[in-house]
Amino acid sequence: MNTDKEQFLNFKTLPGRLNAAQAAWYLGFSPHEIPILVTEGLLKPLGRPARNAPKFFASATLEEFRRDVKWLGKACDSISEHWKYRNHRQPRSEPPIAETPA
Repeated sequence: MNTDKEQFLNFKTLPGRLNAAQAAWYLGFSPHEIPILVTEGLLKPLGRPARNAPKFFASATLEEFRRDVKWLGKACDSISEHWKYRNHRQPRSEPPIAETPA
């Protein structure tokens, strides 16, 4: 386990807001899965951050989600569906290569 993650998970009291990586560690997801949960509407960042801005999440809300078995099930299903869709998409067709006259 990486030392930052281990130190974070050993805090007795969490800070009021957590960044995406900390939220992922706390909920038991991978950091790359947090944007999927945000896109699906299962996780809401604090405030109204720009699309490319760092997102922060309320630790109180995350604590509720962590204890909610139904929410965790929805989150897992949502992530599975996301990757199922991404892996079964049709590959992009390559544009035809124009032949040059000789």
